[in-house]
Amino acid sequence: MTELKDQLSLLGRKTEYKQDYAPEVLEAFDNKHPENDYWVRFNCPEFTSLCPITGQPDFAEIRISYIPDIKMVESKSLKLYLFSFRSHGAFHEDCVNIIMKDLITLMNPKYIEVTGIFTPRGGISIYPYANYGRPGTKFEQMAEHRLMNRE
Repeated sequence: MTELKDQLSLLGRKTEYKQDYAPEVLEAFDNKHPENDYWVRFNCPEFTSLCPITGQPDFAEIRISYIPDIKMVESKSLKLYLFSFRSHGAFHEDCVNIIMKDLITLMNPKYIEVTGIFTPRGGISIYPYANYGRPGTKFEQMAEHRLMNRE
């Protein structure tokens, strides 16, 4: 297992905010308990992106929950990554799916789900949800069950 300080480059340094979608800022570190199945949850109540048609800002709370395997996402890099959507034009559903896919690429978690709770625009709220469970495992079945039983 490599040293934590060798895996992360953002902690303890001056924060540089990207002006557009920047998946390259995401960093991962080794999970010290890969033999355990446990939840890691993040809540970002100040997420913003832009409507790709009008350029108007969209505001949301993004909730990310995952069951890690070997790698975990580092929280400062996640914050900077989510902040990079601020000037990015994408529909609500796209944002949620892009976030989930980028985190799967980064960590290869056992299970992950991402929910966007977007504030109303034109009198309509949109709450997209996306999830993934590792194929061929109990987590694939879990993902299907959780998706089919959403409210």
